[in-house]
Amino acid sequence: MPKKGEKKAKEVDDVPDQQEKKLPDYLELQRTRVSCKADAPIHCAYAAMGVDNSMSVEKFRKNFKIEINRLTEDDMEFDMIGVDASIANAFRRILIAEVPTMAIEKIFMVDNTSVIADEVLSHRLGLIPLDADPRRFEYMSENDVPNERNTIVYKLHVSCEKGSQRITVKSGELEWLPEGSQLNMSSPAQSGDKQKTFTSFSQSQKEIYEKPLGVKFKDITIARLGPGQAIELEAHAVKGVGKVHAKWSPVATAWYRMLPEVVLLKEIEGDDAEELVKKCPVNVFDIEDLGNGRKRAVVAKPRACTLCRECVMCPTGEHIELRRVRDHFIFTIESTGAMPPEVLFTEAVKILEEKCERVIAELS
Repeated sequence: MPKKGEKKAKEVDDVPDQQEKKLPDYLELQRTRVSCKADAPIHCAYAAMGVDNSMSVEKFRKNFKIEINRLTEDDMEFDMIGVDASIANAFRRILIAEVPTMAIEKIFMVDNTSVIADEVLSHRLGLIPLDADPRRFEYMSENDVPNERNTIVYKLHVSCEKGSQRITVKSGELEWLPEGSQLNMSSPAQSGDKQKTFTSFSQSQKEIYEKPLGVKFKDITIARLGPGQAIELEAHAVKGVGKVHAKWSPVATAWYRMLPEVVLLKEIEGDDAEELVKKCPVNVFDIEDLGNGRKRAVVAKPRACTLCRECVMCPTGEHIELRRVRDHFIFTIESTGAMPPEVLFTEAVKILEEKCERVIAELS
């Protein structure tokens, strides 16, 4: 008698290799697409069927590519093709939390008679994007002395004269101090001694950096001053990352979505076609004139589909199938202005590469 399990092993061995490596068309469609029905998406697993659906270096090298669709000074949209969702999400998280920028960290308040509290004013100043390349600066630890390589100093001194109209203090009022702090830490012991400030610059930052280290946008409202009110302070900016505080995050948002696919399983004509076109809020469908008074619905802009499922819930919904491509992501990056979006993504790739190298080194 055959031992327990021998028959099962024989049946598995008798299955041709061709069937183990290739799925039927309808299962292959489910493996590479997410079908969105009227109620919810449908997912499926294939490891039990002998199909290798895992990520591999060979598959990545063969299928991975990036196509840039839109690129401006502040944002970009590109297609990331041939990667797993975990890789796309890794880039998103790195962009938000681990790409460094420069932001105001310390405020030395000299005078503030405005209606805004010192803490709120400091918070507002910290969120102002600075026009400074963080790659040219060093991180500052607790034991480091503020110098020209790790600190940028700004000065804000505005006042509203008595009897005049209220004024608005804008971010453009922040003045860059390339020589370092101008505030004295204490009075000199003797009249001839040099006064000590809050920074220790050995040279002017004008000699190091090609352009002024100002703010990116000069029209951001900081405060409103009434007659007789004034603000005088000194702000020190340092290098940091978003996971420490959101003010160091270089992106307003970074997000992705899977590429939508809209498939008409059966032609929709006449009044049903017009109703379908009206039903879609983002104009995915359009009308095609067939002549002789006939017209049918066609998919004109599938990329614009937000998967709201309005079309599959209408009377002709059974003839429409909504899908999402599992390894095709539409990635959007909106920069705060600290660095261009394409530079941000390049820096995110470098950070992910460094992490991988660190893991490999620890394992070996």
